[in-house]
Amino acid sequence: MNLTLWILQGVLAVVFAGSGAAKSTMSRERLVATGQTGIQLFPMPVVRFAAVCEMLAALGLVLPWATGILPVLTPLAATGLCVVMVGAAWSHSRLGEPRSVAANTLLFALALTVAIGRFAGL
Repeated sequence: MNLTLWILQGVLAVVFAGSGAAKSTMSRERLVATGQTGIQLFPMPVVRFAAVCEMLAALGLVLPWATGILPVLTPLAATGLCVVMVGAAWSHSRLGEPRSVAANTLLFALALTVAIGRFAGL
């Protein structure tokens, strides 16, 4: 189970580090053109804030558990990403994008699995 959780943490960290980096550096138009359509419903300061949260969560998914320093931050980071995915799914559902909602649901499930698994390991 530990290996499975590490794999999920790694996948989530890569996905959210990439998404956060894109949202923190790209213009609204470029984000939409690259498939980040869910941002259309939010002002750019909110998008930039979400980007920072995603990048911090990517670090939080890996570093605390790997170093043993405040390991509770790992399941908390995963829980925070669950919240982000609820907002993303809401946004994509409002825009009529069922494939994006499905992707958000999958990422939510992965993050929830990490949160539950790592909380159980504390």
